[in-house]
Amino acid sequence: MKQLEEKILADGRVLSEAVLKVDSFLNHQIDPALMQAIGEEFASRFKAAGVTKILTIESSGIAPAVMTGLLLGVPVVFARKRKSLTLTDGLYSAPVHSFTKNETNDISVSRDFLGKDDVVMIIDDFLANGQAALGLLDIVEQAGAACAGIGIVIEKGFQPGGKLLRDKGIRVETLANIKWMEPGHVEFYGEVPN
Repeated sequence: MKQLEEKILADGRVLSEAVLKVDSFLNHQIDPALMQAIGEEFASRFKAAGVTKILTIESSGIAPAVMTGLLLGVPVVFARKRKSLTLTDGLYSAPVHSFTKNETNDISVSRDFLGKDDVVMIIDDFLANGQAALGLLDIVEQAGAACAGIGIVIEKGFQPGGKLLRDKGIRVETLANIKWMEPGHVEFYGEVPN
């Protein structure tokens, strides 16, 4: 998605060969016009998939997921990383390791919001090692739901997550796939790597 790639080049900051900071438009401050364009792109790619729910993880996946849900006309469910006083019983849970924070959290979704009749599209902001996506897939499987695929805003194609998911036969749609990066430079794949 050219608009997203241009935004990454203009406003993203590469902190190291593995860390891209996009907090000015995606995961701290949100660019609503860009999120609308991202939602339109995901909705276009998944419109024929029969999606009934979108699943993401708090908090950076919520904005693109909500825009996509609005355009597909389906609810958005987000997995919580923290315990809540109101979310205690009847949960699907899975462990997820965060590369950026170097910690593992249990993510949880109420059983009230996902079930065996659902066709779920997963959306996440980044795909690096695939741990968040695998945790969300685990929750979809626990619910007995079908997975229509995974929408990724930014994939670090040089890390193993995308290959891991694609090798499992999971549909992965990436909007900006980074081939390599270093401070001051980002290079994108033209197409998804095999």
